[in-house]
Amino acid sequence: MTIAQPTLPLWDEPPASHRDRIVADQTDRIGWLKARARGVTATDVARLTSERAVKTLALEKLLGSRFGGNAYTEHGRLREPAIGRWAGSVYGMRSSSALFHADGNRDHLATPDGLREIDDRVELCEIKTTSHSWRGIPRNYLRQVWWQQYVLGAERTLVVWERHEEFVPVSSEPECRWVDRDDAEIGRLIILADDLLRAMRRER
Repeated sequence: MTIAQPTLPLWDEPPASHRDRIVADQTDRIGWLKARARGVTATDVARLTSERAVKTLALEKLLGSRFGGNAYTEHGRLREPAIGRWAGSVYGMRSSSALFHADGNRDHLATPDGLREIDDRVELCEIKTTSHSWRGIPRNYLRQVWWQQYVLGAERTLVVWERHEEFVPVSSEPECRWVDRDDAEIGRLIILADDLLRAMRRER
């Protein structure tokens, strides 16, 4: 696999506002899915760990995945609005359904669960449900978070998770932790994302 330099944006000019970089919205699900299929999303990046993963994911994005969800993904979908309301009331996060592209690269995409704007800063929110106790945020979720930070130009993300047993929440409130931006990790993810885009073009 060819190792390329990450295509981080140049800062000779101020980066375009995230509000000017909306590609699609989940309210138009067909348009949103089509836009996601053409680029690399945070969900994709969570799986990018090796050359084999790049090849497997490239075929899935071109041919479609057999995974249509399960009881755990359905539970997460149902619980996300309530968890999001908690993040809104405690941290001022507002729900977001927009698909954004990175400044200078329309193929690098992300749909954060929520965001807030403080002065000129953007902070993100990522919501998860889990049946496990976390000692730390799982690595695949961290990759999602760092990718979203890169795409939106954010410096930190509030990761909020709710643990459940047999799909019943174990606490009246979710847990949460701030995750800071990591440009070294982002640089590695950009290289893998660009490898994925090249693999998708080869397979077409």
